[in-house]
Amino acid sequence: MKTALEFSEIHAGMLAEVGGKAANLGELTRAGLPVPPGWVLTTDAYHQAAETAGLQEIIAQGGDLATKARQRLLETTIPDEVAEEVRKAYAGLGESAPVAVRSSATAEDLPFASFAGQQDTFLNVVGPEDVLRAVRKCWASLWTDRAVAYREANGIDHAAVRIAVVVQTMVDAQVAGVMFTANPVTGRRREAVIDASPGLGEAVVSGAVNPDRFVVDVATAEIRERHAGDKKIAIRSLPGGGTERVETDVDGFCLTDAQVRALAELGARVEGHYGAPQDTEWAIDAGGRLWLTQARPITTLYPLPKTPPKTPPKTPPKTPPKASSKTLPEAPPETGQDGLRLFFSINVAQGVMGPFTPMGSAGIKLMSAGAARIAGYPPADPHQGAGPVVEAGQRLWIDLTKAARSRVGRAVLPRMLSVAEARTAVLFKALMDDPRLSMIYPSRRPFLRAARRIARAAGAPRRMRWALTRPERALTYSRRVGDELTRRLELPENVSPQARIDHAERLLGATFPMIFSIMPIVLVGYGMFGLASKLSGVSISDMQDVLRSMPHNPTTEMDMELWRLATRIEPFGDRSVEEVTRLYQAGQLPRVTQEAISGFLASYGHRGVAEIDLGVKRWSDDPSHIIGVLANYLRMDDRLAPDALFERGAAEAQAAVERVAAAAARKGRWRAAIVRRALDRTRRLGGLRELPKYYAVLILAGVRRSMRVVGEHLVTQGVLGTPDDIYFLTFQEARTALQPAKSKDDLRGLVAERRAAHEQEARRRHVPRLLLSDGTEPEALSIAAAEGAITGTPASAGIATGPARVVMDPVGAHLEPGEILVCPSTDPGWTPLFLTAGGLVMEMGGAMSHGAVVAREYGIPAVVGVTRATERVTTGETVTVDGAAGTITQEAADTITQDEAGTIAQEHADTITT
Repeated sequence: MKTALEFSEIHAGMLAEVGGKAANLGELTRAGLPVPPGWVLTTDAYHQAAETAGLQEIIAQGGDLATKARQRLLETTIPDEVAEEVRKAYAGLGESAPVAVRSSATAEDLPFASFAGQQDTFLNVVGPEDVLRAVRKCWASLWTDRAVAYREANGIDHAAVRIAVVVQTMVDAQVAGVMFTANPVTGRRREAVIDASPGLGEAVVSGAVNPDRFVVDVATAEIRERHAGDKKIAIRSLPGGGTERVETDVDGFCLTDAQVRALAELGARVEGHYGAPQDTEWAIDAGGRLWLTQARPITTLYPLPKTPPKTPPKTPPKTPPKASSKTLPEAPPETGQDGLRLFFSINVAQGVMGPFTPMGSAGIKLMSAGAARIAGYPPADPHQGAGPVVEAGQRLWIDLTKAARSRVGRAVLPRMLSVAEARTAVLFKALMDDPRLSMIYPSRRPFLRAARRIARAAGAPRRMRWALTRPERALTYSRRVGDELTRRLELPENVSPQARIDHAERLLGATFPMIFSIMPIVLVGYGMFGLASKLSGVSISDMQDVLRSMPHNPTTEMDMELWRLATRIEPFGDRSVEEVTRLYQAGQLPRVTQEAISGFLASYGHRGVAEIDLGVKRWSDDPSHIIGVLANYLRMDDRLAPDALFERGAAEAQAAVERVAAAAARKGRWRAAIVRRALDRTRRLGGLRELPKYYAVLILAGVRRSMRVVGEHLVTQGVLGTPDDIYFLTFQEARTALQPAKSKDDLRGLVAERRAAHEQEARRRHVPRLLLSDGTEPEALSIAAAEGAITGTPASAGIATGPARVVMDPVGAHLEPGEILVCPSTDPGWTPLFLTAGGLVMEMGGAMSHGAVVAREYGIPAVVGVTRATERVTTGETVTVDGAAGTITQEAADTITQDEAGTIAQEHADTITT
């Protein structure tokens, strides 16, 4: 078998034979792009060497895998036939030709993991024997510590990875660097970012210099930004081989405008060939010729939402303001200039950072269709969801373009967001200055019509009247909604799989109108809170204690019940959470403990982390998270007992009511009476805020159970491999799967493909909260201003000092009493951790978001809407959270061990002031 292939013999489908880098270089060469000539030593040559070195045994043994494998490869002689092919192929490039010898692994330069810089490159290698030595070093670099760690982080099997070696003619570069065909910081597509420096590109790639930077609009060739770097070092080739670093003194820019535009045009050609943004390396030789030395996908960009064609409105919109229309073309209906659209992440808003399962997305789309129906905008196909709901990166988004371009949307949406997702509200307001999103919908009538329809469907006038005059009736109604939903969930055991799917779709479509009917009651509760502030003259921020320990909140009731459960069960002793979970599932725990956990799960087992995705396991499916929380509670000091703190919070809330009423009395006796009644309604009804979602999750969990029965049926028919495979189909696909003619292999392959894609997407570390259709992440434009001071939105008053604990996933998380919980966002599945937290810091949310509400009820200081808090705060460092000022102060940047963190947390637990 030939082990040395020229670039012209290679195409993109040869990843297994030549690795990612070589496959790209072959593809670019065949596309006629200016790639320096070269060849690749295939992965088969590495395989021969690895077998000789006994790498399979080393991988199987584990331990210090990187060091052992690397050393064995460096000691292994290259097989004679391979060495001879290398010598012949090198001679084909010219006698004593200087070449670059580059690693090209099969898990490298992939669409989901670039592995940039993980393996080694050797520049200006001269002579066949030096090339052979460089080849052996490239093979060994597959086993550097960083490469091994990167593969493990990306879930790539060590044993399945092989490496090829690229040997490419060196360009005697006068200037070189890198170019991204989309802006890697802001995400904006069709905006090339070029870094350039004199000499070889290694100076830029390795970070040895501050390069010149250029930002180019690819569509217009306009150079938007120019930043001169210091360029103090250049890496240049040495005669006879090797490189040297030399000091330089370069004034001005190292590229002309013409060269910058030529680079951007070349980048557009590369991106056009691949159909996706690329990270490229380039060089310009002494004759001014431009060369492309490498290209790989940019793996960090968030995928763009795909928007279906929109039906134009019956009445054409009015002409945009003249200031915009003079310089930019008139926008099409419901889009910005150049078709720009604005999207808001449903996942981020709900605290679900991971991707949805296909059936999870399908369930939310059906619920959104029900919401659109009561607003008077029913979608043509409910399975596609409400008109503004789109999908990207296996997550759901709401298209806010029309709201951004309407007078009412600009007035209402920031107010709504400011209490639920404050950071988004700030970003939304800033976008209103973008001429591409100029206002073209001045009329209030469409909004008022929709609002009337929604109010009518929710029975708002009647239920608001109950809330004001007969709060007990309002509470009774809210419970009755839950009873009716539970009744609707019931199905005979012998119902057919087809009927189960039909039932699930009907139920999901009807859920939103039912649960939304509770919201008028909740709005009265918080409306009365605002009225009390106006009448008393006490600011909202100074009235926060009124919201402590409110009754009728299903989330806090659940957490309190979990705490009471911890006081009734026997300690777990030295047994691990995994062992206790196994014993519970086998029914082998002590009787009192077994029955207590079973009782809790009977009431709350439908809940879980990321619970709005019906494809995700519930606590009843996997109780290990709850058992882990119980293990935490069993270690708590009785002084910090949550039930006692909750009762104390209720007493402090009543004292706050009297304090506000006294302030009102100073302005008139009648004001005090109204304030007392208003705050009574706030405390009686405000806790219902969590109830609509609680009921929605109840329905989703019920549909999940029913669909699993369908999955079990399809397993017996040989269509699916496991019952849980059903969640990787949509409802329509599940219905089709019940048809006898459906190919079993087709569905199994589809499920396997979707599972793999879901697992890969779950590793994405960052999800934008707002996204423009050109790829721009608005928050990225403002991050620089946020550096230096960590600030956010005040959410729960008080000051807490303690060691930080950064938690990305609550399942299995260990939080010592008094630690400051720092997390991306929360849903009710996180709240058991709140009972031991000394304070809360969240990247998402506003003053009325779920996490903020629960933090106030528990009396722990909280700051939300903190940009990239999980990156800027480190586990173990001591931080002070000021929930009234909205600040986080980092008092010590040194990280500490978990045991030390627990000790410090206990010391700080008594210092928490609220």
